[in-house]
Amino acid sequence: MSSATRQFHRVRRITAVALALAAGSVPVVAGTASADTGRAQHAPDASAVVSAPLAKGLYQSAYSERNHVLWATTAVGRPPVTSSALLKVDPKTLKVKASYTPPVTDAATGAVEAVYGVAVDDEHNTVWTTNTRNGSVAVYSQRTGEHLATLPNVAHAREVVVDERHNLAWASGFGDGTVVAFDTRTFKEKKRVTVQGASPTGLAVNKRSGTVYAADLKGNRLIEVSPYAKDPSFIPAGNGPISVALSADGRTAYTADQAAGAVSVVDLRKKSVTKSIPTGAGALSVATDRRTGRVLVANRAPGNVTVVDPVKGTVVETLPTGANPNHITVADGTAYVVDKSGVGPAGQDQVHRIRIGR
Repeated sequence: MSSATRQFHRVRRITAVALALAAGSVPVVAGTASADTGRAQHAPDASAVVSAPLAKGLYQSAYSERNHVLWATTAVGRPPVTSSALLKVDPKTLKVKASYTPPVTDAATGAVEAVYGVAVDDEHNTVWTTNTRNGSVAVYSQRTGEHLATLPNVAHAREVVVDERHNLAWASGFGDGTVVAFDTRTFKEKKRVTVQGASPTGLAVNKRSGTVYAADLKGNRLIEVSPYAKDPSFIPAGNGPISVALSADGRTAYTADQAAGAVSVVDLRKKSVTKSIPTGAGALSVATDRRTGRVLVANRAPGNVTVVDPVKGTVVETLPTGANPNHITVADGTAYVVDKSGVGPAGQDQVHRIRIGR
């Protein structure tokens, strides 16, 4: 066991979280689980957290139900970025199964098409990434990791989300206020909406209607884009919305409000904010657990994840993670959080697996 192990004390109903361990393994302690066994001892209804160092420069992750794989992106440094990878991670052991390097874009400097945002298309067995520095989106094979395509003209591409039902991948162009849709079969551009002065960041899609919602960081609103409407519509959000998620029925949106340090509950039909629930300074990423209806928010400054009951407007749990949690994704009652803590034995950032309590 690495001597770098540190324990966090119980906050509400969660007890200890093990951090920064060698070889990506985590021992069993009260309220946590082994990354190798996945078993946990925890109080009824409490969440349990498993943590392990993964790689330097983590940004986002996405879970593939088809392949039972967690995909994660890494990029280190400023342009020219020469170190970047698309990681195929075992969600049970939290160890890297394979690492794929993006294509080189400049032979003279060794710069690569660095990957940042990520989304999974299980229908076509692909992974989509945003290549923020290159202003593009890329597509990779889930089966082989092969780079299949680079799709340009998405200025400062930040996030991507896949609508498998309608065969579309939507990307946010933070640099020029665009929301762009690509055909997931042909990789051709299908729709482009530009909102002058907007700064779209996080994305969520209603997979029944095909409507996509983009958090407008500077505009304190959601940009609502229907694949069938010519023009977008706008819905108020909280102060500094940077990430957005939807309820299971698609009637409610939740925004992580970076400036406010809160999550906003947005009634999409009434186009109004119904609640604002403080979660922590620098709220950066939000996801919903469709099993329980709870909302999870990664808070960058305090280094934790807040579990919220959006109906009651209350905080259910606060779960310590590593410093600077950067992104959260939820699948089948389990959340995966990547941070930018750099506390691993070789300076790796961490991945945290959270079994969400009921």
